[in-house]
Amino acid sequence: MNHQYKLLIFDWDGTLCDSVTTISTCIQHAAKEQGLPVPSFAEASNIIGLGLKEAVAYLFPDADETVIASVAQSYSSYYREKNAGPTDFFPHVLEVLGELKQSGYLIAVATGKSRAGLNRAFVTSDIEHLFHDSRCADETASKPNPLMLNELLEKFDLSADQALMVGDTEFDLDMAQQINMPRLAVSYGAHAKDRLLKYEPIACIDCFSDIIKYI
Repeated sequence: MNHQYKLLIFDWDGTLCDSVTTISTCIQHAAKEQGLPVPSFAEASNIIGLGLKEAVAYLFPDADETVIASVAQSYSSYYREKNAGPTDFFPHVLEVLGELKQSGYLIAVATGKSRAGLNRAFVTSDIEHLFHDSRCADETASKPNPLMLNELLEKFDLSADQALMVGDTEFDLDMAQQINMPRLAVSYGAHAKDRLLKYEPIACIDCFSDIIKYI
């Protein structure tokens, strides 16, 4: 590792956490519970990465704020029920994160999850110690607005070219591209590789451990 980057920023769902199926299923359940048209699995997985209310509004553009809030509440309740135990990480995630931190990288999370949701994941999996900071959609702007990235850069007094955004969706790569931050795509998450390549990532990796080759 040559420390080309000082700060590595990771998306959570679909990048570190193998949760695409769970999230999509919970979205479908919430829509059904609220009497709305149930989105297909592809439609539900497409919005992963957005903040919850933004995701619901995207799926149901005619819904008013009350309906959006009801769907979001149903989703949150069902997701908590389905995810009472430790987080299911993709292969090699925990060992590689530990190695990266030990090597001197600053490690952060930029996620569409709520702060409460990310904190639950930290606690149930006992991994908060691996990260120097994090930003969640309900405490800043939702992706693809790059505010959460700018806040992390400001926190560590770094320029965009000193950081790398790693994510599995267009939303992750879009927000990084907007501020000229280098970005690395992963092919195993919510969005297909051809969609990710439009945002000119330095690479699109098929296994999380392949990140070592590009930093």
